[in-house]
Amino acid sequence: MNWTGRYGYNFPTSIRFGVGVIEELAPYLQTQALKRPLLVSDKAVVQLDFFKKVIAGLEKAGLSPTVYSGISKNPVESDVHAGVEHFHKEKCDSVIGLGGGASLDVARAIVLKAYHTRPLFDYDDALGGDKYVTEKVPAFVTVPTTSGTGSEVGRSTVIAENTTHKKRILFSPRLIANKVFADPALSVDLPAHVTAATGMDALTHNVEAFLSKGVSPLCDGIAVEAIRLISESLENATKKPHDLEARAKMMIASLMGATAFQKGLGIIHSMAHPLSTVFDTHHGLANAVMMPYGLEFNKDVCAEKYEYLEKILGTSNFIAWVRDLNNRVGIPSSLKAMNLDAGKVQELSDLAIDDACHHCNPKPVTHADFERLFKQAFHV
Repeated sequence: MNWTGRYGYNFPTSIRFGVGVIEELAPYLQTQALKRPLLVSDKAVVQLDFFKKVIAGLEKAGLSPTVYSGISKNPVESDVHAGVEHFHKEKCDSVIGLGGGASLDVARAIVLKAYHTRPLFDYDDALGGDKYVTEKVPAFVTVPTTSGTGSEVGRSTVIAENTTHKKRILFSPRLIANKVFADPALSVDLPAHVTAATGMDALTHNVEAFLSKGVSPLCDGIAVEAIRLISESLENATKKPHDLEARAKMMIASLMGATAFQKGLGIIHSMAHPLSTVFDTHHGLANAVMMPYGLEFNKDVCAEKYEYLEKILGTSNFIAWVRDLNNRVGIPSSLKAMNLDAGKVQELSDLAIDDACHHCNPKPVTHADFERLFKQAFHV
């Protein structure tokens, strides 16, 4: 496969993938008779040259884009409400999520709330909130600039409560993007530590999807191939930022992960989410640090799957391989190495046991298990 070429395919939505596909954004909007898109991104991305070129390209095509960038590192409800207000004030007819996972999450939540009037968290998936997603939604396009969450092809969004910062998952098949433009060249300006953290996020998604107790041979196949691609490309993407082949492999593996984890996630995410809640830790970094601890916990019930991954990766110890990859891309080995407060173990464990992700873990998890694992990660 020519990893720097351009391709179009449909799974689960219409995707244009490849170096330079961002040039096709304006023509696509024109074919859909969309003239006033709201671009949702973060404050760092909107300052980059490529973002300014995207805006210029849309304007040259006769479109009238407007930008909303009021996004927290870990998005909260007020970010969404401000974006919806901007959408209506500017009389927008579509939403373009352009950026990393936070930008795409907020963009998708704006799509949900644009014409739905119930309180935002009435749409919480854990409460069956998808049954309330009945009104029209704006045209929605996603443009990822990181290779981590795979949110560009997702049907859900993770938004935290303003006060408690508890993460809530809003879900509906109607929230999937109408079109995805996945251009690996847009990720070359990422700092190395962001490339590493987001890349390990993609690895966690695929690994937990493969290990999940759910049954989906299609998701398993997608996850394993994505793990192989990440093994070939994450280190180069981190250390050689202009290696477009490595960038392309990471972006497609990220997208694949979001498809695969429809099968379910597991204990690693249930430990990572509280770290973002309590310490505002980057989600991908939290997943990366906690992955070896979660894999050790599952080892006795996942030995056969670990052996299979070892054959794919050409290693004799999958958990050691993950630790080594973390080290090679500059990820801390523990929560202690991150200088976080070990006095928060109880609070982290309380949040982890309430997190829904571990319900799909291949092995049941108790509150005591979470306490023990967090203590191990803090070296206490």
